[in-house]
Amino acid sequence: METTLINKIPYLTIDRDNNKRYSVVFSPDGKTLAGDKDNTIRFWDAATGQEKKMFWVDIGENHTRTVRSIAFSPDGQIIAGGVDESETICLWNTETEEQIKTLRERTSKALHWVNTVAFSAGGKILASGSEDGNLYLWDAATGEKLKALTEDTENIFSVAFSPDGNTLASGNAGNTVRLWDIASGEHKATLEGHNNWVFSVAFSPDSKTLASGSWDKTVRLWDTATQRELKILTGHTHTVWCVAFCPDGQTVASGSEDKTIHLWDINTAEHLKTITGHTASVKSVAFSPDGTKLASGSEDGTVRLWEIA
Repeated sequence: METTLINKIPYLTIDRDNNKRYSVVFSPDGKTLAGDKDNTIRFWDAATGQEKKMFWVDIGENHTRTVRSIAFSPDGQIIAGGVDESETICLWNTETEEQIKTLRERTSKALHWVNTVAFSAGGKILASGSEDGNLYLWDAATGEKLKALTEDTENIFSVAFSPDGNTLASGNAGNTVRLWDIASGEHKATLEGHNNWVFSVAFSPDSKTLASGSWDKTVRLWDTATQRELKILTGHTHTVWCVAFCPDGQTVASGSEDKTIHLWDINTAEHLKTITGHTASVKSVAFSPDGTKLASGSEDGTVRLWEIA
């Protein structure tokens, strides 16, 4: 697989077809890149770009659905996928490729697909947010629903656990970010500042800063202790779909409807770099654990791996 240069940034096109890409994520050891592909999850070798494994979605009775969001457990042994089925999450063993659990919530208020999934830092809890505003915490081992958190909004687009294990953040259609106490399930704070839907949230490695991306074209940085807005990062010309922190905690990446990826210095709010090459909106970005690579998934049907350091 040939490495190409765009804007002097080497990259690999890992996969290419006509399917929109919603989610890309690195395994905890950095050796594998995972991404959705229609009704499957694919694993690629992060060094060579070669496909290694494929995981089929089975929701029962030989039915399958599109994958909307994926997340690795911290030990890398499980991958979770939120799918295009009412409040349904599938879990697979990453070694055997076996679908080991299907988590479902069957109520009159659980009618729409799961937009986002995330594991807690310890891997014991899985959070999910759905198109109809349901925010659930699940026991990752048993599949039991632990808590239902009340959002009072019609859509939840993104969830993220703080690395210190204390807080869950959710981005929603109420133009806000909400913070939740994981232990109690209590609502801790609402971060207000965006003037349109919040599609992505991400914590810094030290849990002190939260980044959020919105339809209002901005990335905002928040102090998680004081809940105050620290900085507004402007430069995208359309919706910001995704944000991710570099493992060094100094850089944030954002992907947009404007087909670009921006890199930002979180201390100075300086725009560091614009990465171009995708021909449609960038729906997902993820840093490798060592911070040297950035993966991106786009509606142009490609998954790309950029060498940024």
